[in-house]
Amino acid sequence: MTGGGQTLALIDYGAGNLHSVANALRAAGARNVAITADPAVVRAADRIVLPGVGSFRACAEGLWGIAGMVEAMTERVHVGGAPFLGICVGMQLLATRGLEHGVTRGLDWIGGQVQMIERTDPAIKIPHMGWNDVSLGRKDPAQGLIDAGEAYFLHSYHFQPDDGAHVAAMTDHGGGLVAAVARDNVVGVQFHPEKSQAYGLALLARFLEWKP
Repeated sequence: MTGGGQTLALIDYGAGNLHSVANALRAAGARNVAITADPAVVRAADRIVLPGVGSFRACAEGLWGIAGMVEAMTERVHVGGAPFLGICVGMQLLATRGLEHGVTRGLDWIGGQVQMIERTDPAIKIPHMGWNDVSLGRKDPAQGLIDAGEAYFLHSYHFQPDDGAHVAAMTDHGGGLVAAVARDNVVGVQFHPEKSQAYGLALLARFLEWKP
């Protein structure tokens, strides 16, 4: 738990829904949530959460627009080993690139690209919005963090990883869509834990204790 001396950095880069995520983290047991745009705070954090709503390009521009933030995140996560959770567009930014409004580079922490959901059935609505099942993949790259259940989704683009071993969970919306990705101490969820009631709070509580 982020009690005691543990700090959780919730990165503020102009990508919305920060306070609902912060409130959900506190409800899940986090005692020291720092909403921050300061790379120094991120470098010192025990855990990091990257939220995000809107377009991939706008979120990427916001994140890279904070001098030193991507470098601080990379150092703390890849060198320091801090557990990292990306939510919605924060999950998509883990990809190599996004294909929304042209090609935009991502963090490339989990190889793949973010592309528009293909409408294979005219009855399928885009965006994918509302409650849907989260089913676990054949492997468990998230090391027990993701449970099967029902979560709240809101997105028109989806993460297509290069390596299926990084798929932590799937959902179905006119075909399979990746609901969560993971690699080592990095996990990303396409759904919104902060809007997913008991299922989402349980996930956040496990993240606060997660020791990948």
